[in-house]
Amino acid sequence: MADVATKAGVSRALVSIIFRGKPGASAETRERVLRVAEEIGYHPDNAARLLARGRSRTLGVMFTVHQTFHSDLIAAIYPEAERLGYDVLLSASTHSRGETKAIEALLGHRCEALLLLGSDAEAGYLNELGRRAVTVSVSRQVPHAHVDFVHSAEGKGVRQAMDHLVELGHRRIVHVDGGRGPGSAERRRAYRAAMRRHGLESEARVLPGDHTELSGIETGELLVAERDRGEPLPTAVLAGNDRCAWGLLMSLTRAGIDVPGDLSVVGYDDSHLSHLMPIGLTTVRQDALLMAEHAVRFAVERLENENVSPREAVLEPKLVVRGTTGPVPEARV
Repeated sequence: MADVATKAGVSRALVSIIFRGKPGASAETRERVLRVAEEIGYHPDNAARLLARGRSRTLGVMFTVHQTFHSDLIAAIYPEAERLGYDVLLSASTHSRGETKAIEALLGHRCEALLLLGSDAEAGYLNELGRRAVTVSVSRQVPHAHVDFVHSAEGKGVRQAMDHLVELGHRRIVHVDGGRGPGSAERRRAYRAAMRRHGLESEARVLPGDHTELSGIETGELLVAERDRGEPLPTAVLAGNDRCAWGLLMSLTRAGIDVPGDLSVVGYDDSHLSHLMPIGLTTVRQDALLMAEHAVRFAVERLENENVSPREAVLEPKLVVRGTTGPVPEARV
């Protein structure tokens, strides 16, 4: 800025006024200063200016790099943050980079608030984190932690999926567990409760898994191996999430099992790839747009008003029926 002032023959204060869009400079002077700045390649450092005022106006987002639903959430976070005058900084958790490292990197870059997408952090760490910075946990609720929570009503989503399958005549319905993934415990409990409610408790079966395609592939291979030993296939599978469902579909297709003719499959999330597959995936939709908007607003409102306490938003899920579910095969009722 000093270089621009010297070359343009004005004071540094006047350069600052011009770049902040404030009145006080003639049109001719403004044009000359901007031209000089362009010639020497000067651009105002907004981040430095904000930090000088004790603010970064930046929201840090921790996400898991391979989770497609997180991509949907991030795409919706940006416009809401920009609308409220905030920037967004991303930090990914991967197999070689843990969640804690991803979060601490955001704090190291002076993010004012944290949006954690599908965090699996220990409750104690999450609570401590919420005391250090405004924190919003998206897709996972942890009792008593000092953070905001935004998630869907997992139980309602599973009940919708299970009611749909039972109405189609399915009885042998298997659930692939999501392990420690966000919402997994609630989905597992809701599956067992639905089986009891429909008088199918004796048919209930939960297979271990996680929120990855590999988990679905391994589940499919297990079911095919059981069939080859003479054991009956289930007529339907409720996967832990969409990625698990995609892996399951791949495995079943390789084995020549028709979906939904031989076996119906339901996912969870309704991520953007669910309707782009050769056969559209029946799944439970979590509204990524609403979840992102709530998360950003919760964070900003607490940043702007320190008297606002952490809150919780529970959003309604919706079953989306596509091509992977159908009536139970008559010969196997």
